[in-house]
Amino acid sequence: MTSIATQRPIAILKLIAFGFVAGALSTLIFHQSLWYVLNVVGVIPWERPAWPLDTIPPFGVPSLISKAFWGGLWGAILTPLLARLRGGSYWLGWILVGAVALPLVAFFVVPPLKGQPIPALWPRMLTSILLNSVWGFGTGLILKWSGVTRP
Repeated sequence: MTSIATQRPIAILKLIAFGFVAGALSTLIFHQSLWYVLNVVGVIPWERPAWPLDTIPPFGVPSLISKAFWGGLWGAILTPLLARLRGGSYWLGWILVGAVALPLVAFFVVPPLKGQPIPALWPRMLTSILLNSVWGFGTGLILKWSGVTRP
């Protein structure tokens, strides 16, 4: 029998693990499906396909696996914060965090860390907002379907 003191950390770790899986799956299903639609309508060129298998440095991991990993990491970080929301706040929270936090980090944090300049914002920022909003919705939906709530 476990004590109350050990149940809460275990529940939070479970929540984080579910968040990682939901974020990774949302990347593979929702984010990349919209990416494909944006390929089809010409917003994103075919040279940058959905579900890319090209390898990226420094470890030579397929780009799709890297995207899923980062989507999972965002899911793991955000799930303990957003899983406690209810109703419309839950959905709005996931969509807005996806639409705002992820693009801001992608445009203003990641490039400087890589020693690169901040990319041109238009129209890529709008595309990023759309893709990451869908990722947020998908992550929230997968968590709802799995019955995950904050302990």
